[in-house]
Amino acid sequence: MLNCVGRLEVMPLLEVHDVVSGYGSTDVLHGVSISVEQDEIVTIIGPNGAGKSTLFKTIMGYLIPRSGKTIFSGKEVTRLKPNEKVVEGIAYVPQLDNTFPSLTIRENLEMGAYLRTGSEAEHISRDLENVFRHFPVLKSRQKQAAGTLSGGEQQMLAMGRALMSNPKTILMDEPSLGLAPILGNEVFAKIEELKSTDVGILLVEQNARKAFQVAD
Repeated sequence: MLNCVGRLEVMPLLEVHDVVSGYGSTDVLHGVSISVEQDEIVTIIGPNGAGKSTLFKTIMGYLIPRSGKTIFSGKEVTRLKPNEKVVEGIAYVPQLDNTFPSLTIRENLEMGAYLRTGSEAEHISRDLENVFRHFPVLKSRQKQAAGTLSGGEQQMLAMGRALMSNPKTILMDEPSLGLAPILGNEVFAKIEELKSTDVGILLVEQNARKAFQVAD
């Protein structure tokens, strides 16, 4: 398909159309639409309570919208369960409590691949090495319990675990929350690096300055 200036129009990887969603009888999202293309970082900013995390929970299937729909890779996935959306290629990095603290770093990463079977399972070792390439600190400490990591290291572990599901799109909810500025900068540098792996990223962030620096 060509647009009006003659360029090839790329269909979005993730599309959210007019979604109304919330909790109980209370609507938090009032007709939200957004799209993310491959190799693109799209950022959502806003204060606490604006509905950013609610949007992610709705996209992932933890909440079923009252109206509207979600399209992924050309397929409607609105009512799929969270694990089914992971299989489709959507990964989610929550803002807090996003690792298994009693498991080792390596075990956390392997948990990210638990839905991969058949021929996909054959590539798990390769993808584990790819995660270690992006996050060298995880490789050198892979037998260490995740709960002993710093906040920034735990965020990197959560991002690495998301990559182990072999996603096409990653939803990241407040990756710099609670981090010292230097650690936050390191996390944002890794987010930019992940963009080069053919993954689309939808990012929720309160640090507007940093968010605008990485967003397309």
